[in-house]
Amino acid sequence: MKPLNSPLEIGVRALILLSESHPDPLDLAQLALLDHAAVHSGEFDGPPSLHPDLPARWGELGLRRAVLEQALLVLIRAGLAELEADGTGLVYRATERGPAFVDVLGAPYVLRLRERAEWAVHEWAPNTDVRAATRVLLSTSPPTESLPPFEGHRG
Repeated sequence: MKPLNSPLEIGVRALILLSESHPDPLDLAQLALLDHAAVHSGEFDGPPSLHPDLPARWGELGLRRAVLEQALLVLIRAGLAELEADGTGLVYRATERGPAFVDVLGAPYVLRLRERAEWAVHEWAPNTDVRAATRVLLSTSPPTESLPPFEGHRG
């Protein structure tokens, strides 16, 4: 198994994001975009990015979604997250065990990721339209426009 961008790594990042938004749920599109924003936060006027700015990073978002779905299944099986339906579709939520599990992770990378997750969930996402931002990021080159404001944050 490859360690980088594997279901394990993306699962840890997803759990950190779900724990940061707890008890509010996030859907798959929100999780994928928040994950991207957390690791490439410097590109979104946030803290310095955790991952390097590679030319192919603009295609990462599409590939990440499939791995994210696998990672979420692992979190659900472990009792760290749950899947539920709401009025807008399927959403994921950290269980009570999720944030407690994140609290025991002490690696420097995890601590930096938690800071960026807090920024992404509480400062960046409330002002970002998830679907429009995803369309911009799925383009083949870096966006030349700022991301549209959010119009309908869960919450």
